[in-house]
Amino acid sequence: MPAQSPLPSIKAWPLSRFHFIKHYVTILSLLETKDRRTMGGQKGVKLLDFWVSPFGQRVRIALAEKGVEYDYQEENLAAKSELLLKSNPVNKQIPVLIHGSRSVCESLIIVQYIDEVWSDKNPILPSDPYSRAQSRFWADFVDKKVYVSGSKLWKLKGEEQEEGKKEFVETIKTLEAELGDKKYFGGEYFGLVDIAMVPFTAWFYTYEAYSGISVEKEAPKVAAWAKRCKERESVARTLPDPEKVYDFVGLFRKTLGVE
Repeated sequence: MPAQSPLPSIKAWPLSRFHFIKHYVTILSLLETKDRRTMGGQKGVKLLDFWVSPFGQRVRIALAEKGVEYDYQEENLAAKSELLLKSNPVNKQIPVLIHGSRSVCESLIIVQYIDEVWSDKNPILPSDPYSRAQSRFWADFVDKKVYVSGSKLWKLKGEEQEEGKKEFVETIKTLEAELGDKKYFGGEYFGLVDIAMVPFTAWFYTYEAYSGISVEKEAPKVAAWAKRCKERESVARTLPDPEKVYDFVGLFRKTLGVE
């Protein structure tokens, strides 16, 4: 009998961020990770993160938009630091923003915290209560739909992947309808929904490579929006090379016998 892989079938994996992080640590030793930014930060501002995480990238973009300097700690998720475990004892996940003696967890919550604390520059949320509510709705839509449907494109095969393709196309078209002819999701200003979504644009290359779905073809306005966002220094400095994301996913798939 052929030797069985000690790892579970990828089809059996839940698609939540928690389980994604839990299982992908097995390949960290195969990857060349680096500290993307160790900054002489403001006293007491520190970010615990991992380079390829789109959720951590949201926080980095928000901090850059606000001009906040911070110390960056690259986490080894196969051997999480005591600081991470202490700072996020409930979920034990990145990203975590440490501000003084307090820690803030969950990317969208961190981004909104940053907007409230450093409110003197580049507002992330609009001042009007209704507009703020709409921004939060669409950021939540991105959080719940894009990551899960996008993961299915490279994680699954056959009929399950076909279902994932339909789900992803529907999701991206829904976002295109909301974007319309606006410069950003927030209109003329770069805001919460843009920050929530733009890290996933670094994964578009991987999505297309494994599923054949072209965002540029299915949602050309979203593709054009992505290019506009990448002209911003905060985004350009933060997003990884799409080919490195593809390499990361490729190693992940091979380790699990999905190729």
